[in-house]
Amino acid sequence: MIRPDIHTQLSQWLHHQWLVRGWLSLAMLPFSWIVLAILSIRRCFYRIFPSQVYHASVPVLVIGNIYVGGTGKTPVLIALVNALKQKGWHPGVISRGYGVKIGPMPRTGQGALDPTEFADEPALIARQSGAPIAVHPNRRKAIEALLTNSPEVNLIISDDGLQHLALARDMEIIVQDQRGAGNARVMPAGPLRESTRRLSQVQAIITNVPSLPAEPLPASRTTRQDAALTAHCSHPQNNSAPRTTYMALRAVAFRHLTSLQSLSPTEFKLKIMSQTLGAAAGIGMPERFFNSLRQQGLTLAESLALPDHHSFDADTFSTFKTQHILITAKDAIKCEQLNDTRLWVVEVDAVFSDAGFTDWLSATLQKHACKGSHNPAESIQ
Repeated sequence: MIRPDIHTQLSQWLHHQWLVRGWLSLAMLPFSWIVLAILSIRRCFYRIFPSQVYHASVPVLVIGNIYVGGTGKTPVLIALVNALKQKGWHPGVISRGYGVKIGPMPRTGQGALDPTEFADEPALIARQSGAPIAVHPNRRKAIEALLTNSPEVNLIISDDGLQHLALARDMEIIVQDQRGAGNARVMPAGPLRESTRRLSQVQAIITNVPSLPAEPLPASRTTRQDAALTAHCSHPQNNSAPRTTYMALRAVAFRHLTSLQSLSPTEFKLKIMSQTLGAAAGIGMPERFFNSLRQQGLTLAESLALPDHHSFDADTFSTFKTQHILITAKDAIKCEQLNDTRLWVVEVDAVFSDAGFTDWLSATLQKHACKGSHNPAESIQ
């Protein structure tokens, strides 16, 4: 096995500390109170000055997380974009373009985009969904550029942005994983960007799990405790408990990065039989990717955990001795120019436990589209 680099080891140690209320969390608690105070001041500012909140001319759906790091938000967003397109919507996606210097003007595009210009996650979303994309830290600028360049867009989906109070939104979805709220404390004493009260203020919570449960899982402790709390400020009012569903990622194909050959999971297992296999991942939770491969019956002789948004080059895989190396689709868009014939991309689909979730989502968005200044979505099923 290949040891992760020092950055990844430190990140893993920190996330482990955030799952408990140990000495480190206690020592950092005063700083968390400062963060909570700043968040409260920001909320009050937008409550007092509502004119500073931007309202788009079409419905806005924010998909984000309160747990810092990867929770599986990107595959959820891609799955929901594709599902809403099938129901007649014309969604466009906005993102801050993390890790890329955007400049004063937003960048817009569609289809195969350069990750060095748009960032890895927006490039992946554009490629797998076909939806138009706009990237800029200022989400108002991103929306205006997107609607100018793609006037057919009748729904904005914001990749993250739960804490971007300057943007009004019609619906919010939180994506979490089995870590839930960790130790339920805000950074730096815990892993949360804001209080667990946000869990009761959104319209839906999607929990990323290794496999879908046969029966519904019990609600998390923090969800039960905070269920009675109400929304405030620029958050959309939510007078009922959030709709909850579980999501699991299912491998649907293994794509050879250089030849583009695509094999089903069964075909891939037959192909690599008696050959050595490794895996590398530069995502928020690399071990989640490695464990999912093992659960499919694949034996990993080597694995390499890298920091999220890692910049891949030829040296990244130089220590691997295996005949094949599995990578994520997010990492693959940054590895296409490496011409490493060992690389295989694991293509996944997001599967939801609630079969009616996307129907409910589309119907709820349609209600918002028919209100006030929003343009009604045409031909919505």
